[in-house]
Amino acid sequence: MHDLVLTGGTVVDGTGRPSFPADVAVRDGRIVAVGADLGPARETIDATGCFVTPGWVDIHTHYDGQATWDADMAPSSLHGVTTAVLGSCGVGFAPVRDTDHARLIELMEGVEDIPGTALSEGLTWGWSDFPSYLDALDRTPRTMDLLAHVPHDALRVYVMGDRAVAGEPATDADIAQMRDLLRGALEAGAVGFTVGRTDNHCDAQGRFTPTSEADARELEGIAAAFQGVGHRVLQAVSDFDMMQGDEHFAREFDLLEGMARAAGAPLSVSTMERDPSPRQWTWILDRITRANAAGLSMKAQVAPRAIGVMLGLRATFHPFMGFPSYKAIHALPLAERVAKMSDPAFKAQMLSEKHERVSGDGSPLPPLADLLLAQIDAIAFRMFRLGRVPDYEQPVTRSLGAEAAARGVPAMSVIYDALLEDGGEALLYFPLYNYTQNSLAACEVMLHHPHAIPGLSDGGAHVGTICDASFPTFLLQHWVRDRPTGRLSVERAVQMLSHDTARWIGLHDRGTVEVGMKADLNVIDLARLQLRPPALYADLPAGGRRLLQHADGYVATVVSGVPTLREGALTGARPGRLVRAA
Repeated sequence: MHDLVLTGGTVVDGTGRPSFPADVAVRDGRIVAVGADLGPARETIDATGCFVTPGWVDIHTHYDGQATWDADMAPSSLHGVTTAVLGSCGVGFAPVRDTDHARLIELMEGVEDIPGTALSEGLTWGWSDFPSYLDALDRTPRTMDLLAHVPHDALRVYVMGDRAVAGEPATDADIAQMRDLLRGALEAGAVGFTVGRTDNHCDAQGRFTPTSEADARELEGIAAAFQGVGHRVLQAVSDFDMMQGDEHFAREFDLLEGMARAAGAPLSVSTMERDPSPRQWTWILDRITRANAAGLSMKAQVAPRAIGVMLGLRATFHPFMGFPSYKAIHALPLAERVAKMSDPAFKAQMLSEKHERVSGDGSPLPPLADLLLAQIDAIAFRMFRLGRVPDYEQPVTRSLGAEAAARGVPAMSVIYDALLEDGGEALLYFPLYNYTQNSLAACEVMLHHPHAIPGLSDGGAHVGTICDASFPTFLLQHWVRDRPTGRLSVERAVQMLSHDTARWIGLHDRGTVEVGMKADLNVIDLARLQLRPPALYADLPAGGRRLLQHADGYVATVVSGVPTLREGALTGARPGRLVRAA
């Protein structure tokens, strides 16, 4: 008697080979048979007309805090993810001294837009070093499995204390201690080490992150901890000093490559199309190609769509938040704000004003926010109503800027009115990265690149501005089914989301639908796979708000042989556990 059989489906097994009709039988959390007439089961899922795939492995999330209080792990659990990796971009909550709890919360709040009040109330703490943090994660059942990176920022703060500020060099003793701590974490099961090196990342007080300017001596000295511990990975995010000029790119990439050589470990680099340096992503791909040819293992972490910011009166950011008239009413309940803003005289007054600075000291918003506000008339040609059926690749002719030009009114007037729609609940879509060409043309090239791997979903982060944990669903919906050009086969897309990501982080027990593999599975009706519009929910600790996005078409998600989701709704099952890299 099997525990579970998925019947009547078409198996896309994750290896890249052609799909085929077969049933899939599960017992004791493992796939025990793939074929026909597999015998009786205690539970059956009808997969007729659907694809049966491995569960998705998301290698770039920020559930570091949420995982300690939330067993549901939404929104990723709503989009087929069965394994998630924490600790991305160099930020996290271990190791930590009791005196630094607030400092790490401010870092996460500023870098990843997670409300500090929610983190302060929700985090359970109860750990100091990284092995004890893994133990804490291990005690909580949840909807999916987790792995964890060691974040550079937390490591530097733990060792250097008040000296862990951007630009302060680490001493030889500091580096040796960080290396020893990282080594202990890797031996305890940490999957790797992450570094964040971008000027767009600041803490909740507007200060640059502690590791943003760490030098090669520090990075290479810490990375030596990887030697001899088996398969572990490095992850890096950098803007390559693009605001200082393109000539800095090679120097920064050399630094990251030197870290990878010192570690002798695979490295993935966040890769996206950025307006200030629109060809930078091609340079990253070129350097990664050359690094692999020279014997390094390196991947570009890429996204299937724009890194898009959601703008709204209840969101973290919108174009009027720096205007004096809006600042005077920002603390009012939404309905009262909308009533005030619906007054033509109030609107006229606000549109006559100039915005005040919204980033800097005491603000979690990055300098990029002020840069956007200063160019709002041009930016309006990249702002869209996302729609009841979300459309993430709209032509410039459908932008709010184009609407304003056609009507002969200021762009800010159109944006103002659009924010008031749906009783002030409207969300406007601003594709920040990967949209320089007013299309997903760059994403098309990146997704088809031989050294690319899907990532950058930021699940659990940017909760009031970005809702990209739906990336896996979008990849299938847009790039397999809907886009007229540049499509991926369903076999290749599934391979990227499961097998490729699992093998990259060293997991060989999942990522394919084969006998003996862990029974992490999705049953997907591709014909009706559809993202719903994102919406804000006040369901974080301390009443914090976050964007969530649901989807239709997931008939079931199974983790370790247990259905965790049926027809888009979580079942309440909690088979997920911590996975220690071995």
